[in-house]
Amino acid sequence: MATSSLVSLSTFTPIRYSNSSSSTSSLFPLSSFHLHSSLTNELSLNTTFITPTLTYSGSSSNEKWRTRVSFFPSFFKTGKDVKTLKQQLLDAISLLDRGADATPEDQQRIDKMARELEAVNSIKEPLKSDLLNGKWELIYTTSVSILQTQRPKFLRSKVNYQAINLDTLRAQNIESSPFFNQVTADLTPLNASKVAVKFDYFKIFGLIPVKAPERATGSLEITYLDDDLRISRGDKGNLFILKMVDPSYRVPV
Repeated sequence: MATSSLVSLSTFTPIRYSNSSSSTSSLFPLSSFHLHSSLTNELSLNTTFITPTLTYSGSSSNEKWRTRVSFFPSFFKTGKDVKTLKQQLLDAISLLDRGADATPEDQQRIDKMARELEAVNSIKEPLKSDLLNGKWELIYTTSVSILQTQRPKFLRSKVNYQAINLDTLRAQNIESSPFFNQVTADLTPLNASKVAVKFDYFKIFGLIPVKAPERATGSLEITYLDDDLRISRGDKGNLFILKMVDPSYRVPV
């Protein structure tokens, strides 16, 4: 979860002075239910510091050092801004085929970068934000069942989407070719950022409805949200990073 650190820095700055003055930045881990394909599975620095400052006085014939201590309360944000953190995260995952090519070291690195972004999340109650509504494209995950890495590449879904509607508390996961499978679910808010998920129907090849078993449940926590990026974490510990592709899309009732 996002954390904020209060850091106190002590800085020592020598300044040379002379007679002439000068001065010197889910998909939910919606349960792993396999049916032809798996659809179900910072730093803010507030710094106040005291600066001991050395000043130099004298001429070439008579030079003496004397020390003066100055007290300057200052607040510096030395952490990276949100735009920079987002771009670095997007650049890192762009080379990993949605996570399918990620090594354990890559996964650790991406997780760390995601946590840095989560830590500066300005939307603390995503389940009350209209930004959550619409269709999102999965661009990175650690979920093996969604990535389908056990299959040959030509049998893996090429694109995965997830849609959420807060007004109806409905969600939908959608696979692209080769199978076009779908699954819909009811959402139950557990707090301002987390929902319980209960799947109701699968659609095989996007056409054939199959009722989901009772055990097809899960949960999802939205840990970062803005107008075009969402980070979520699931009950199985998987990370999901998605980008908005259609804010007008609505999940079928």
